[in-house]
Amino acid sequence: MNERSESERDHPGLKGAETRPTETYVIRGGVAGRERLRLLSEVMGPSTGALLNEVGVTAGSKCLDIGCGGGDVTFELARAAGPTGLAVGVDFDETKLDIARREASQRGLSNVVFESRDVTQWKPDQLFDLVYARFLLTHLTDPQALVCVMGDQTRVGGVAVVEDIDFRGHFSEPECPALQRYVQWYTSSVQRRGADANIGPRLPGLLREAGFQDVQMRLVHPAALVGGIKLLTCVTLENISEAVLRDGLATAEELQEALDELYSFARDPHTLLGGPRVFQAWGRKGEPRA
Repeated sequence: MNERSESERDHPGLKGAETRPTETYVIRGGVAGRERLRLLSEVMGPSTGALLNEVGVTAGSKCLDIGCGGGDVTFELARAAGPTGLAVGVDFDETKLDIARREASQRGLSNVVFESRDVTQWKPDQLFDLVYARFLLTHLTDPQALVCVMGDQTRVGGVAVVEDIDFRGHFSEPECPALQRYVQWYTSSVQRRGADANIGPRLPGLLREAGFQDVQMRLVHPAALVGGIKLLTCVTLENISEAVLRDGLATAEELQEALDELYSFARDPHTLLGGPRVFQAWGRKGEPRA
């Protein structure tokens, strides 16, 4: 392998892998995972914010963020709900939740709660006006079951909102072989765990099957010449490295070569990179059928 330039040495590559993926979740958790989610929220913030504005989060709303990670969307829900409302974030990653709790305190938010729970077994003592999940269903072997749980936790007249990916949407100009390898590795790792890296187009059907009404959707597609999704793509490849190695999809040398190539491509302002297509879908819970 050729020696890397100074500009290519300042990314961590395959070092520092500290938190192993769960059985079906291929992306590294813990502190490293939280920093990736922070970058993801910078990329997705405007479109998610516009989505929540369209759906409508009013003062006093009770909101649930399932698979909240570091709490970036939970914070936005808390802000929109105001002091008379409530935003609850649930996740399995205690490290991320601890970081989220500290950030909530630093932000002076008193109407946000973070809990470590298996949401499929959780029976909350209240129903929610809005139940939300972003980039969670793609990691599940039975996403329909989770959407049905969302229905159980939504009050009549409330809304469930889901955002998720179609990983086939990646593109670049000019062509970037490392990006193609990354898409193949990611998709294969997810599929080997019985999940769906291209679940996005299925979201409206999942909501309808769970009984939600007035289902709507829209599509966003992050792309950039500088920063944003370009950097997020590199960081995500770093964060799936353990799963790729464990699955035997690539050697450490092949992964490092792909990382070097992808970072070099991402730093070039004359190249264009588009990430996965992101499907946003929502529906309202109607009255129970007689």
